[in-house]
Parts: sequence; structure tokens; C-alpha cells
Amino acid sequence: MASSQCLILYINSAASETTHAQTLRSLGFHVVETGDIPDRETLQTFHAVVIRTSPGCPLPSVANRVRAQPRFGRRVLIALVPPAVSAREKRDAVDSGFDLVLAEDCSARDLAAAILALLRRFPEHRCVLRSVTGRRKAA
Repeated sequence: MASSQCLILYINSAASETTHAQTLRSLGFHVVETGDIPDRETLQTFHAVVIRTSPGCPLPSVANRVRAQPRFGRRVLIALVPPAVSAREKRDAVDSGFDLVLAEDCSARDLAAAILALLRRFPEHRCVLRSVTGRRKAA
């Protein structure tokens, strides 16, 4: 299987004006930003899905909804949550299907490192990063 550029779906359900998307692009990811979970055909084309949640969002329900999509399989699913979310709610989200829950104010480099570390567990989703110099780096 040929490696493709790492595709990230960034779901900005919090409608925040500042996101990690531009910095992730500068790091070599191909990032598509949207406001809601797309249809299943679109969803299965991405290596990782990052969901920036709004305050009060039911994280277990969101994780179950995304993981229940046909052929979603072993893709990376990360939640970015407001600082007010408790540790218990974060644990419940991971137990319900998120691979990782991070604070929304984490740096884009931390998010990129987490995505790459999680992608290493799934060899079927091997992808490459495009560098600004045109060289390819394996993820």
C-alpha cells in the first residue's frame, strides 16, 4: 500500500476562531476543517479526526457516534476540550472511544506529536508528512 499525505479532519464544533489547523498544515499535515461530523464516506478518508468540543458537550455520546460509523475502524480520534472539563469526564471520554483527550489550549506541536504517536499503532494508516522543502517524512 502506498503511503499518502497524513489527512486530518478538524471538527470545530465550538466555532472557535483560532484553531490548530493552520499550524498543523505548516507541519506537513493535510487538514480539512469543518463545523460538524461529515457523512461516513467522507469520514473514512481521514487518518485522524480531531474534535474541538464546546462547553457542556457530552463526550461519550460524541465518541460513540463517531466510532459507530461503518468502516471507521482503528482511526485516531482526539478530543480538544475546554479547561473546565473535569478529569473524570476526560476518563469517561477515553473509555467511550476517544484515543486521547487534550485541553483546547494545548499547542499545535503537542497535538501533532500526539497524532503521530497514535498513528504509529496503526500500520494500515501509514502516511507521510509534506515538508515545506518538498521532502517527505514518514509518520
